[in-house]
Amino acid sequence: MQNTKRQARKEILACSLLLLVALPAVLTAAEKSEKKAAATASLFLPPGADKAAQAIHRGTLEAPLRFLSDDLLEGRGVASRGDQTSRLYLSSTLELLGYQPGAPGGSWQQAFDMVGIKTHAPKTWDFKAGSQTVELKWSDEYIAASKVQEPTASIKNAELVFVGYGIQAPEYKWDDFKGMNLKGKVLVMMNNDPDWDPKLFEGNRRLFYGRWVYKYESAARQGAAGAIIIHTTPSAGYPWQVVQTSWSGEQFELPAAGEPRIQVAGWATEGATRRLFQAAGQDLAKLIQQAKSRDFKPVPLGITTSLELTNDIDRVKTANVLGLLPGSDPKLKDEVVILSAHHDHLGIGTPDKTGDRIYNGAIDNAAGCATVMAIARAFAALPERPKRSILIAFVAAEEQGLLGSEYLAKHPTFPPGKIAANINYDGGNVLGRTRDLSYIGLGKSSLDKLVGALAARQGRTLKGEQFPDRGYFYRSDQFNFAKIGVPALYLKSGTDYIGKPAGWGKQQAEDYEAHRYHQPSDNFDPNWTYDGMIEDTRLGFFAALSIADNPTLPTWNPGDEFEAARKAALGAVSKGK
Repeated sequence: MQNTKRQARKEILACSLLLLVALPAVLTAAEKSEKKAAATASLFLPPGADKAAQAIHRGTLEAPLRFLSDDLLEGRGVASRGDQTSRLYLSSTLELLGYQPGAPGGSWQQAFDMVGIKTHAPKTWDFKAGSQTVELKWSDEYIAASKVQEPTASIKNAELVFVGYGIQAPEYKWDDFKGMNLKGKVLVMMNNDPDWDPKLFEGNRRLFYGRWVYKYESAARQGAAGAIIIHTTPSAGYPWQVVQTSWSGEQFELPAAGEPRIQVAGWATEGATRRLFQAAGQDLAKLIQQAKSRDFKPVPLGITTSLELTNDIDRVKTANVLGLLPGSDPKLKDEVVILSAHHDHLGIGTPDKTGDRIYNGAIDNAAGCATVMAIARAFAALPERPKRSILIAFVAAEEQGLLGSEYLAKHPTFPPGKIAANINYDGGNVLGRTRDLSYIGLGKSSLDKLVGALAARQGRTLKGEQFPDRGYFYRSDQFNFAKIGVPALYLKSGTDYIGKPAGWGKQQAEDYEAHRYHQPSDNFDPNWTYDGMIEDTRLGFFAALSIADNPTLPTWNPGDEFEAARKAALGAVSKGK
């Protein structure tokens, strides 16, 4: 009997020890469950959302990506046959999914005028420094494009002035011009914006001040005749070959509307600029160092130049493809969530080393279009439509300076104060699943919590810009929506790939940038894998759906650069404008 009792006590003690050992694991699982529940508490996902997301799979992503990047579409250049074909394909597919025409007049396409400018530049651009003449070779050392929509653009005996970054930013107490009269000058300026202090221009995160668009507009406001941006790969975020391919051939603009313009927009390599400065007894490195100060003043270089560009001017039309899924709520259906991706690329241009002249734009941006179309398909698969309306916007002419989204933002089909948010896609992940997710614009709006909750729901880590020096927020179409006050986010794949060594994802991104970005080699690859793209796309669908069903509109964070525009847009709605 004693042995039996002793054995029973041992078994009870053993069971107790087992329970004590197991308890932490049970609590950890419970904590994880509670953490997941807390993370998803802010989501507004109706019944049937997960089932509808199953409409996003390899086939619904690969098929449109493969079609839009096929040689038959000839690179989807602005107003080309490939452009028209892509627009017909996208609008027809939306109609098949049950969407309604979303453009004015009951049309699928919001057409708008474009001015095509094909510039003929001389083989060399000559500069005079004292008794010396310095020649920069076309394409190898300089690129120049007309910024006037006229048969001729010219600079006549104009003086070059180094203006540092060419920035006026009162909020940072920064002014590179210091009131100097620069009318008729050619301004030589650095790319990027001041990046050495996190408290100044947000450190290495490039702002709009660092974009070429701002540089040329800034020069025009000074009354300059022209501007030359000094290119380096680190300061631009891409190699010289991207300048060569992006700025050669026909360039497109919206019709001029009386805004200030320079005659010539130029680029020069760092080596060519250094050689040019040396001829005038100037040290480029020293001038750059001087420019890294609020006290910097423009430096006349003692160099003069003349240049004449002859232009072939053409007036064409392209269009944004707009499909609308009306909301189900009687009040909220007058508000909209916009999902966007640009449908254009660079068309047929300069051949690469293999002789390929078609810039297919498979990743940029057939992949983005495929992503948005798959999300559109998932919305169509819901048992009940979302409360707010959904506008699918395949915008035009992004590669020409975000022109399609600019036109849509200036001629919106919903008042800006009734646009809940914009989710934009430019590219896609065809390399596999990642543990992380890149969110361009993290820290700017209330959408942060939503995207964070969705990333946690997938067991992923949310990260901001993983290449902050590239300035991606100001390089794609969400920027134009943000400018009219719409909270906007740009979702990209992560870089921490499952099953790959540390750093592999970053290497792949840099390899694409160096060898395929804006090159004919951005082709469809049948060996791509879609697991990561599926996961990213489903997350985007859940984000758009949650915004559409959330009774509260998203907001920019207090003090954000776009907060004032949002308040003005909401104010206009409240006043019935």
